[in-house]
Amino acid sequence: MAGRSISRGAAPGSMCDAETIFALSSGHGRCGVAVVRVSGPASSTALRSMAGLTSAMPPPRRALLRTITDPRSTEALDRGLILWFPGPQSFTGEDSAEFHIHGGPAVTSAVLQALGSLAGLRPAEAGEFTRRAFHAGKLDLTEVEGLGDLIHAETEAQRRQAVRQMSGELGRLYQDWASRLKRCLAHIEAFIDFSEDELIEDGVISQVDGWVCALQGELEGHLKDERRGERLRSGVQVVIAGATNAGKSSLLNALCQRPAAIVSPVAGTTRDVVETALDIGGFPVLLSDTAGLRDSPDPVEQEGVRRARERVQQADLALVVVDCTLLPPDPQQAPAFLQGYIHSVLPPQEEPDPGTGTRPRRGGGVLFCVLLPPTKLSPPRCGDPLAAGPPSLTQARHRAHLTQCVAALQQYQRLRDRDLALAADGVRLALSSLGRITGRVGADEILDIVFRDFCIGK
Repeated sequence: MAGRSISRGAAPGSMCDAETIFALSSGHGRCGVAVVRVSGPASSTALRSMAGLTSAMPPPRRALLRTITDPRSTEALDRGLILWFPGPQSFTGEDSAEFHIHGGPAVTSAVLQALGSLAGLRPAEAGEFTRRAFHAGKLDLTEVEGLGDLIHAETEAQRRQAVRQMSGELGRLYQDWASRLKRCLAHIEAFIDFSEDELIEDGVISQVDGWVCALQGELEGHLKDERRGERLRSGVQVVIAGATNAGKSSLLNALCQRPAAIVSPVAGTTRDVVETALDIGGFPVLLSDTAGLRDSPDPVEQEGVRRARERVQQADLALVVVDCTLLPPDPQQAPAFLQGYIHSVLPPQEEPDPGTGTRPRRGGGVLFCVLLPPTKLSPPRCGDPLAAGPPSLTQARHRAHLTQCVAALQQYQRLRDRDLALAADGVRLALSSLGRITGRVGADEILDIVFRDFCIGK
């Protein structure tokens, strides 16, 4: 099986762990308490120097009140808590220390300068603590992304989805698929290498066919989610569209409960896209008011109309506002009128992608509003982090790799009867695509499965 390797994930310890890094881990600005984190082999030296420890290190993960001093001048900088996290039982997997100090700018600046004066310590780069945690095997890439989403979560639903992903639920789903693919690949390669010696039964490949087919179905089902998790992560794009003076800006102001857009009886007041972020029932919504859709000789208004139509094309939901005085007096004629009106406002919708069942961007939802104020607006097609079942797909990066994985499994099925070695490359590519999502995949694991399942060389 020599030469048959797949792309490896990052190996623990691949970072330059000879360096010790430090940074302010809490938010910048005045606050009651600030947390300064140190990670690396010189963390214990930094803790001893800054906290005046002359004997043994403090008990792991227990706070100790100490005077924080400048090791150069022994001047007292602050009095605060210190914590010691010996590796590998730490966030980064390395020896780590924390200083919980008062959060004034002068205090934090003095402590950071004092740490920078110690040999072997340097300021951390953006995201470097989390990067070290990944390389130490503490987090996979999906958990790293979940941590980032949790930090930036602005609504309750976003928080719940981020916590669910940070807990490793999404990563475990992808790891389960990867484990099944490894088994498929191991059985295929064992059949190729050992079937002539009658060490492998003929029915092995038929069994692999069933596994591949089942896995492909699960992947395709995961992709056919109408981007619900991605919408929840980034916010539902809702665009208010319609003719001039239909009440679009008034509707925007009513929904966000502030004068976000200028309201005027003059037609064509709004010429650019006016955006405001809303939290509706814990779900994020980015609401956009647009220029009235009409033909105009004014080049500035023409650009505004162009931007309005472009924004409608990108939207998850178009909130079409109609002047109620334009409705036909006969209620039976209203559906035909509204149908014609929508065709004049919304561009044609793209056909779904045959591979994933998803459209390039817009969800295609339409909500008519003919009276102000509107009844309760709710975000459509948004992921529900409390729903039972597998977690939602949250990143465009995940979607791209999963789509490649499906295409690779289709390659296996297409080439299976013609050239099993080339078909095996399809499974190998599928496994590599999954590995790029979590950042973990290794060729040695394939060999482990071969010897475990088939006892080759017994």
